[in-house]
Amino acid sequence: MVRFKSRYLLCEVNVTDRNSLSLLDDRSINAMVKGAVSRMHGDYGAALCNIGFTVKYVNAHTGIVFLRCRKSHYRTIWSALPFIATLENRGHKVPCFLNCLHVGGTIRTCQKFLVRYNTQQLHRMLPNCQSEGRSERMEVEKAVLSCSIVKGQENEYELDSEEEEDIPEPPFHADRH
Repeated sequence: MVRFKSRYLLCEVNVTDRNSLSLLDDRSINAMVKGAVSRMHGDYGAALCNIGFTVKYVNAHTGIVFLRCRKSHYRTIWSALPFIATLENRGHKVPCFLNCLHVGGTIRTCQKFLVRYNTQQLHRMLPNCQSEGRSERMEVEKAVLSCSIVKGQENEYELDSEEEEDIPEPPFHADRH
């Protein structure tokens, strides 16, 4: 059996009005990306985008999106992402752009990157918290502490082994004394 290798693009949808993120769904993002690839790369790019391209995860609260495509042509899709200018859904057009944060071989590596990225963002926000009762600062500190992965909790974030890429182990060398 032949196994097709995939690449996962971790993207962030940036909009001016955070309330318009509620319009995000997998069909609208799929149409946005396929339209951008078709405009930038023509029929060839559209055909590549139809083979093995899926939207694996959409979070309408944070604007985080996981896109999966074949390893051989992820750069075609990646190069078209900056040309997405509007999000269309339910008759609404919202100006937006996609920011590709990470490209990984598995969803798990993208999740680990996202945890580190969110922790860095929270650490950047922490000095800017200016509240008299320090409640805002305490909430941000609590969020920073809650988003770190502890050794015992790593198994909770694992996905099926089908999603992970096979990585060959290094050859075994016995000590010769």
